[in-house]
Amino acid sequence: MIILPAIDLKDSKVVRLYKGDFATVHQVAEDPLTTARAFYEAGARFLHMVDLDGAKDGQRKNSAIVRAVAEQSGLKVELGGGIRSMADLEAVFALGVFRAVIGSAAVSDPNFVQAAVDRYRDRIAVGIDTQDGKVRTAGWVENSGLDYLMFAKRMESVGVKTIIFTDIETDGTLSGPAFSRLSALQSVYSGQIVASGGVSVLADVQKLHQMGLYGAIIGKAYYAGTIDLAAAVREGGSQC
Repeated sequence: MIILPAIDLKDSKVVRLYKGDFATVHQVAEDPLTTARAFYEAGARFLHMVDLDGAKDGQRKNSAIVRAVAEQSGLKVELGGGIRSMADLEAVFALGVFRAVIGSAAVSDPNFVQAAVDRYRDRIAVGIDTQDGKVRTAGWVENSGLDYLMFAKRMESVGVKTIIFTDIETDGTLSGPAFSRLSALQSVYSGQIVASGGVSVLADVQKLHQMGLYGAIIGKAYYAGTIDLAAAVREGGSQC
């Protein structure tokens, strides 16, 4: 299972939110590139980045940072936030990103997802962010009313090979992942599932690994010091 430490960017700073609430934004590290290099030194080979400015406002203000991390950290960068058109995808991949995560646009414009998958294949992932089992959009602010399992099946039907699943109720809480929702997702979606939200201790990583998930994102737990990234990487196994 691959381990993806997380860097969330807002106004060029490394920040975290609590349950996706922008009112709780706070800086957790000084420099994105230094942080990414520390991840590499711990054994990680993948990085999950979110452009929160793009996710909320559709304006990607952090491109220079993303490029620097992609080119200089040694990590394969997966990026989400504000990717809503083929032009956005072209711009993101030009930064050196290896996989792009489509979020809100997957709900509002499924034809875009189809076109993206047709062109970029497995370099496209879809982020499914849920609260009470319903898909949220626009930086988690809006409730689409869509059931997350039905939506996942729809994404698989258009060829999406990777889903980044976030249960908003667990994100940034250090309360443990939404294991039951992840299990339900596994029962309807046969592609690669990356668990995001709630990972707090090594036992969480071990359980996700035992479930057979493709990947797990570690965010607040790293910055809060409740999990040792190197130990998590060792638990995940080969990171290629």
